[in-house]
Amino acid sequence: MTHVVSENCIKCKYTDCVDVCPVDCFVEGPNMLVINPDECIDCAVCVP
Repeated sequence: MTHVVSENCIKCKYTDCVDVCPVDCFVEGPNMLVINPDECIDCAVCVP
C-alpha cells in the first residue's frame, strides 16, 4: 500500500518529505501536496 498525506500536512510549508522521495511521486494539490499512488514505491523515506 502506498503512503498517503495526512491531515497534519494540510497547508504545511515544509517539503523535506518531497526532497527525499526517490521517485518524485508528490504532486501539488489545491491546499497540500498529495502522493501519486501509481508512482509511490512504499519506501517510507518520507515518513517523519
